[in-house]
Formats: sequence, structure tokens, C-alpha cells
Amino acid sequence: MNHRTRELSVSVSIAAILLLVWAVLASAPKSSAIPAFSRKYQTSCTTCHNNYPELNDFGEAFKKNGFKFPKDDETFVKEPPVLLGSKAQREAFPGAVYPGEIPGYLPIAFRFLGNMSVNSSQPKPVQASSFVPRTDLFAPDTLVLIGAGSFGPNLSFWIDDDLSVGGSGADGGLGDGYIKYNDLGRIFKLPKNALNVRFGQFELDLPFTQARSIYLSEFDIYGQTNVSGIPGGTANNQFILGEPQRGIEFGGTPNNGNFAWSVTLANGSNASTAFRNSKDVYVRLSQKFNLERDPESRNAVQAAGPTGPRDHTSIRLGFLYYYGRNQLNQGSAISPTQGTIDEPFYRIGGDIRFKYRHLEAFGLGLFGRDNNHFFDEEGTGTFLVAPPAKFSGGFAGVNYWLYPWMIATMRYDFVNSFPDFANSADSGLPLKSHTRNRFSPGVQVLMRANLKFAAEYQHTWEQPYLDPVTDTIKYFRPNTFVAGIDYVF
Repeated sequence: MNHRTRELSVSVSIAAILLLVWAVLASAPKSSAIPAFSRKYQTSCTTCHNNYPELNDFGEAFKKNGFKFPKDDETFVKEPPVLLGSKAQREAFPGAVYPGEIPGYLPIAFRFLGNMSVNSSQPKPVQASSFVPRTDLFAPDTLVLIGAGSFGPNLSFWIDDDLSVGGSGADGGLGDGYIKYNDLGRIFKLPKNALNVRFGQFELDLPFTQARSIYLSEFDIYGQTNVSGIPGGTANNQFILGEPQRGIEFGGTPNNGNFAWSVTLANGSNASTAFRNSKDVYVRLSQKFNLERDPESRNAVQAAGPTGPRDHTSIRLGFLYYYGRNQLNQGSAISPTQGTIDEPFYRIGGDIRFKYRHLEAFGLGLFGRDNNHFFDEEGTGTFLVAPPAKFSGGFAGVNYWLYPWMIATMRYDFVNSFPDFANSADSGLPLKSHTRNRFSPGVQVLMRANLKFAAEYQHTWEQPYLDPVTDTIKYFRPNTFVAGIDYVF
């Protein structure tokens, strides 16, 4: 089968899948999703999500308010909580245990993701070193257990655990697991939710979530580690911005949530046990500018229009900064005569998000820098300063709601890494192998409020390989088409 025939076969397969999804959607009766919060309030998933798991304006307000409706929560609750005490105990505090509450419903939901993939045909030299099959008809990606709720007016909790990853009962792991105290600032007479605190393991306050992303592929820049591209360089920092971190976060969302801030003290060890003495610091600031003309819509939790509630027309600008110190030569791993050395590092970036009716456009830029050394074993016998290890990159994307249940997506990811340049220079590869960029168009269809079909085509950067026949460097693109199901219950 030649290349053109293979491409035609892939196109026909994709068209058949989309036709099947359309047929299922057209014949499906309307239904509401029933994960944990839907059970509590007897409402649809679309109350908080335009395209789950991404939150709409109401969903963001719900989360910021400790998983409670922003206004008149008691009025909307259909399954009241179980009280763990009486009003008299509250008044007797501290002479009695302060009463609280637990959810009256079982605060548990499940999410399952499973995908098929069609991959570009690999050249034979590439197959010999890292074989990837042309197709994988079904890959059970992740089964997630989610527990969330509140312990009263101010305490909330969240736990999500990957029961299995990659199929066949593979071990998963804890994603987020934290408890949060909302509106601690009221003690100091600050505006509502101006000061909150959460403690545990959680995704950092990122501009665009990786843990609860709508996309089938991860943001490339979020997964970037930083290592030295210089022979003998010591920079080997495995910190990943998109991974959960263990720590404590202080933050707030005053001014109706339009301004948000957070400061986190974290281990910086990617959900693992701390491996250095110092703690890292993460700072996030953002300001949303509400562009609704109608004052009533502008001041509401969600804007309203002829077709019902919708997100506000808005622009959000943000800033992030992460600082830490990577400790090397622990246990004399590099030199028995030298003590532990610190290699400070930082990540700094900015982001933007624009919402207008059916359109959402967004982007993020990030720069990373690590101090770097090398051990002068044959000369001074000490660590000498080397050029720093750096990387930069980001992503930009657009989501457009063709219908309330059909969303077209497009994302562009790019990464420029110092080791990529150094390694390419060492191996004599041409410059076009340096920048890793990827275009990812896709479509997502809500067949139910809690059942989604998603498809994404990933057009990747050219990767070099040595052709043993001609003894020349050639290139191929390991492009991938991924499609699958995502449902919660």
C-alpha cells in the first residue's frame, strides 16, 4: 500500500467514526450528568461546564466558593448535609468540639478516558530503535476516582486518584488531595475570599489546568524538565511545572473573582518525597477585565442572553513565577571531597485568555533558567560555574462552539530547549531539528452532558534519523490521530 493510499484509508476511517458519533448523537434523548455535585444539587454537568472538565464562569465561582453555589446555596441544595453537632456546641466553643458537617450524599464520582490512535508509518531505521504500531484500536487511558465536597461553610476538600493508568490494572496514583479553608480573611475583615489557604498535594495555580484539561494531549511546555546540554554539566532538574506538588498555598479571589493571587510553598519534587532541604516558591497573579456592556450581566455570576446563561465577554491577563534551589552532590554522588552545592532555578511566564460568546482564545509563554556547574576533576578539583541551562516555549489555542454540544479546537505548542541545541550541535544535525513544535486541531462532541467523544490530530515537528543506505540525515514526522471517549458518573 503506497503513502497516498494509506492517507486515504486514514481519512475514510476518521470520516466513518465522525458519522457514527453523529448518528448516536442524533438518536440520543436528552440527559443530565450525575457526578457528585450533580447529585447534591440535582442539576446537569452543564451548569458548571461548557465542555467538561473545563469550568465556565459559574463553575469557577462555584470552585472559588468552596464547592458551594455563590449565592443562596442552601436554597439549591437537594440533599442536605449531615450535621455533626448542634448550635449549642458552636456557642460553647472552645469548651466543646466545634461542630461541622459532612455531605449527606456519597461525594464520589468516577471519570474514565479511553482512546484509539493511528500513527504515521515509521521509516525502518526508526522502527529498529523505537517501534510504534500504526494503529492501537483501544487504549484505556485513565480511570479516576474523584471525591469532593465541603465540611461546612468554609472547609472544602478534593481528592482524585488514578485507579489505573495505561490499562491492564497498571498502578495509578494520587493526583490532587487537599483540604481548603475559604475566606480566612474575614477574621481580619478583608473582602470575601480575599484570603484562602489549602494544604496537601495539588496542581499549582496554573493559568490553564493540565490535570483537568479538555485536550487529549498535554501542554508540551508544562512537561519540560531542564538538564545541562554541556558535557560534564551538573544541571539535572527533574522538576515539572505541570505535575502535582506537595505544599501549602495562600491565595484569594477578591473583587468577585476578577483579581486572583496565590503564593505556594512547595517541595518541588513532583508529588514525591522531598529530596532537598529548601522549599520552592510559586507566585501567580491574574486580572480579568469584564467587557460586558450591560451592567446587570456584568455584575452577575454569569452573563445572560437570548439563548440563556453564558460566559462573560472578558480578557484575563496573568503572570507566574517559580523559584527553587536544586541541590547537587548529595551523599558525595559527584565528588567525595566537595559538599552539597545549590543550583538556583526559576520559571517565569505570562498568559492571556479572551472569551467572546462562542469563542475562546488563549496563550501562554514560559522561560526557564537553571544555574549550571561542572566538576573540574583534572584541574582544581572543585565545581566551576558553567553556562546556565535554559529553555523557552509555550502554547496558543482557540476553541469555538459550533453548537452547544460540538466544539472545534486548535492548539499550537512549541518548545526551544538548550539541551536540544547543544545535542544537535554535537551530533552535527541541521538547525531545523532544534525547535519542537506541534499543531493539534480537534473536535469534541458532547453526546450527553456527561459523555463525550473527542478527536485530535497531532502534527509534530520533524525528527532526524540516519539512513544507513545513503548514510545521510533524513527526517520524518511522528504524527498521530487520537480519538476516544470520556465519561463521568
